[in-house]
Order: sequence, then C-alpha cells, then structure tokens
Amino acid sequence: MNVTAFPPKGAGLESLITEKKSCWERLKAEKRPIFIYGMGDGAMKIMAVFRQYGIAVAGIFASDDFVRGHSFAGYRVHKLSEVEEMVDDFVIVLAFAAGYPELVEYIRSLSRKHTLYVPDVPVIGTGLFTYDYCMEHLQELNAVYRSLADDESRRVFLNVIQFKISGNIGYLDAVTEEPDNIYRQILKPNKNETFVDLGAYNGDTIRELLDHTAGKYFAIHAMEPDRKNFKKLRAYIEENNMKRISAYQCAAWCTDTELPFSAKSGRQSVFAPGGQLMTVRSVDSILQNQPATLLKMDVEGFEREALWGASKTIARHAPKLVVAMYHRNEDIFELPLLVKKLNPKYQIYIRHRLYIPAWETNLYAVPEN
Repeated sequence: MNVTAFPPKGAGLESLITEKKSCWERLKAEKRPIFIYGMGDGAMKIMAVFRQYGIAVAGIFASDDFVRGHSFAGYRVHKLSEVEEMVDDFVIVLAFAAGYPELVEYIRSLSRKHTLYVPDVPVIGTGLFTYDYCMEHLQELNAVYRSLADDESRRVFLNVIQFKISGNIGYLDAVTEEPDNIYRQILKPNKNETFVDLGAYNGDTIRELLDHTAGKYFAIHAMEPDRKNFKKLRAYIEENNMKRISAYQCAAWCTDTELPFSAKSGRQSVFAPGGQLMTVRSVDSILQNQPATLLKMDVEGFEREALWGASKTIARHAPKLVVAMYHRNEDIFELPLLVKKLNPKYQIYIRHRLYIPAWETNLYAVPEN
C-alpha cells in the first residue's frame, strides 16, 4: 500500500489515486473461499453486491457470543475457529462497523492473519464508491481537495478515498486521529460556547465537549428524534442538573414540518416512507436569529438538508462546524462544497476518528481569523 505522506495541494487527485481496482473486482477474481464476518443489514447489503458481481459466498461466521446455532440468509453461522479448522486459506469480508478500540484491534489482528476486505457500502442511498465513481466526480473531488486548509486534511481525504475503493483498512489506520487532538488543534472550544447538537443521541457529544471546557458553556440546544434515545438524553440532563439547555425530540431538516420516520432505537434512526410522522425543525427556526458558536451534525444522511436549515446561522454567525460526511457516497464532496457556498470564509478540515469502515470521517469548519 502506497500512502502519500503529504499530497501536494496543487496536484490533482487523478494523479494521486493509486487504487484503481475496487475490492469487489478483487473479490470476484479470488480463487480462495470467501467468508462474510457478521450478520444483519451490512451483510445483506454486501451479499446483494456479491450477487451483482457474481461473487460466491463460502459461508458466514460471527463472534463466538453471537453464533449459538444461528443461521443467516440460508447459511449456518460458524465460529471463526470452525472456519479455520475447515479451510486452510480463505478471505474475510467484514460486514459490520467497529468503533471500540478493543474490537478495532481484533479486526486489525484478523487482517494480519487472513486477507481482509472491508467493503464500503453507503449507510443511506445506493451505488458503490469505485474508481469509476471518483472519475465521474473528479471535478468536485478536486475542488474539495484543493480547498482544504492543511496537508493533514488532504492526506486524510486521499486515504479515505483509497480505502473506499479498495476496502483496505490500512488506509484508515494511517490517518486515524485522537479526538483530543481535534478539539485542541481545530475546534478549540471555550467556556462560553453556544452548542447546537443535531443527532444528540444520549448526550455523548455534549459530554465530550464539556470534557474540554471544564463543564462550562453558555447554552446548549440538543435535537434527538428517537424516543428511547431522547429519554436517555433527558435523563443525562436531569442527572447532571444542567441549566440553559434545551432538548427537542425532533429531527433536523431544512424547514419546520413533519416527515415519516423509522425509529431503530440506536444511532441509525432514519426518515422512511410509511414510518410514523415526526416533527422536523431547522436550526434557523430554533435559534430565531440568535448566534451559535459550535454546530454539530450527525443526522444519518440528511446533513445536506440540515445545513440548508442552518444556512442563515452559518452565513451570519459562522459557528464552528462538525459535520458527518460518510453516510452517502456523495457526502465526501457535496458537504464541503456546500459549507463553502454557505460561507466562503470557512477553513475546511477533514479528520477520521477511530472507526472501521470510514464512519467517523468528519468535516470540521472554522471561520478564518
């Protein structure tokens, strides 16, 4: 794997992207048995692409605690040790996301022992992120690449693209950043932040922010649509006797309305046809022309709509931004370009926090001094 340490700003990505063959093409050419590691939605998406490419599945295995005689998609679910007893040399395709250090390290250990691919399938939307896809959107990708504020952002951007094409986790390992560094070097929060948290979950990002401000803040607005998550958020607020914090059980959108919503009681509650109607609101509506200093968006693929809903706040007050840019294939170029359109004075950074696949790849925008 060839990882460019500091890709030059003036170069075009067409000369820097070395991964031209997708993981799907490599898997199709494999002669060894291919086993999928994991069950659930991720495995179903991967198996659908396998059918599209004519890739054969030799079997499925899961972590020992999840086997228990299960079958999945017509396959008996094995333990890894059972697969290793049956087959001397095989390929592993990871079909779930990992964000905890212990689990990530276990996956890394598997990659040292077996050939491992982590295919990139979008959380929301369709299509595959391949070299051809990059060439189709080369103009937008180059526009983002050349607008990034530092060499590290360009390195992360290129490596994430290379990972998405290849499924090689080495590209992510080379650019994974500690959250503390991102807060210290880019966001630099102070004790007077007005924080708007879109996709507040159970208050985890609020806790993370307050760890860097000695628990101090001016005001917090937290939006969380899922009923169970919102209950946990309220409990966190009450247990810590937090003042000047407003919690809204609603989703972020470009305007105030109602939309069908599928609650999954986790991080991936999404809008879905036929779901229960849910109130959605815009940041501009909630703030009513009042300033915000820090705005975070992790809204399961609807960051574009949420950004438009905060367009007046972004244009007038230029809050620091943290925007998830991994739910849809197009997020990696559409969201940075949209932020620049809403306020050209932003400096754009990209960092990847610990996660496999390229989830927790985020856009960070700060106004120029």
